[in-house]
Amino acid sequence: MIRIGKISYWHVHAWDYTKQAQEHPGTEITAVWDEMAERGQAAAEKLGVPFYASLEEMLKRDDIDAVIVDAPTTMHQEVMVAAARAGKHIFTEKVVAATLKEVNTILDEVAKNNVKLTVSLPRLNDGYTLAIRDILSQGLLGKVTLVRARLSHNGATANWLPEHFYSLEQCGGGALIDLGCHPMYLTRLFLNELPSEVSAHYGYVTGKQVEDNAVSVLSAPSGAIGIVEAGFVNNHSPFTLEVHGTEGTLLYGTPDNKLLLRTSAASGESSEKWTSQPIPPARESAFHQWVQHIVNDTSADENISLAVDLTKLMEASNRSARERRSVKLDELGN
Repeated sequence: MIRIGKISYWHVHAWDYTKQAQEHPGTEITAVWDEMAERGQAAAEKLGVPFYASLEEMLKRDDIDAVIVDAPTTMHQEVMVAAARAGKHIFTEKVVAATLKEVNTILDEVAKNNVKLTVSLPRLNDGYTLAIRDILSQGLLGKVTLVRARLSHNGATANWLPEHFYSLEQCGGGALIDLGCHPMYLTRLFLNELPSEVSAHYGYVTGKQVEDNAVSVLSAPSGAIGIVEAGFVNNHSPFTLEVHGTEGTLLYGTPDNKLLLRTSAASGESSEKWTSQPIPPARESAFHQWVQHIVNDTSADENISLAVDLTKLMEASNRSARERRSVKLDELGN
C-alpha cells in the first residue's frame, strides 16, 4: 500500500485527486498539511487522518511514501523540493512551477533522491488525443502547419471560481496558466516540436488581478504555428482542437465531440469529404500511471518532458504579455 500525505487543498481539483487515491486499491491518504490551517484541519477531519501544521513534521513520517501536491502554484518549488529531499514520490497538479528555473530546481532534487514524479496532464490520456496521435503517426495530414486549441469557461463571469484563483501572487497568472495549460500541452504535443518563440496577449474583461481572456501564438522552427486560447469569461465556448497539415485537417469539438478528418494522403471517402474517426477509450489516468511508476520503478519520461515544455511556454507567454513583445524560449532563465 502506498501511503500518501496530502499537500494542501488550495486547488479546485484537490478533492478529485483525493478521491482517486481513496478509490485506488494500492493507495491511501494518511495525513494532511495545508498552508491554511483551518482548511487543512477540516479536510483531515473529513478524511479521519492527522493534520500537520508543519510540512517538515509530516514529511518526517516514515509511514508516508508519497505526496499529492495541490498547493498554490508559487509554492510548488518549496513544497516539492522538501518532499523530494524527504524521499517522497510526488504527484502534482499542473504546472510543475511557473518558471523554468524553478522546474529545474525541482527536477534536480527529484533525480538526486530517486523519487517518482508525475504531473497531472489529464488530456494526454483522453481518447481524442490518442486518436489524433495515431492519425498523425500515419502521416495523413502531411507536414503539420498549424495547431489551434481552445478551452474556456465562465468561472469569472459566473463567479464560481474561488477568489484565490485571481491572485497573481499565488497563481503566477490567470486563465492561461490555469485552464490554458491543457490546450498548451496539447498544442505542443501535436506540433511534435518545441516552439522557439511566443507572442501572447491577455485581456482583463472582469477587471481581475490576473488575465481572464488570453491567446498565445507559438512559432516553431519548422514554420508551423500553434494558437492557444483560454478564458474565464465565456459561457458556451466548446473545447476545440484543429490540426492542419499540407495534406489534410483534423477537427474535434466544433462543437460536438466528434473527430473529423479530411485528407489527400489517403484514397477513398476521407479524400472526398469529412469523415468521422473512431475515438478509443481513454487510457489510465496520470494518477494511476504514477502509482505504476512507483511500483515498477519506472519513470514518466514523456509526461515530465511535456510538463517542462509547458512551463517554458507559460513563462514565455507571461513575459510576452507583460513586456508586450515576442519572447524566444532561449531567453528563459535569464
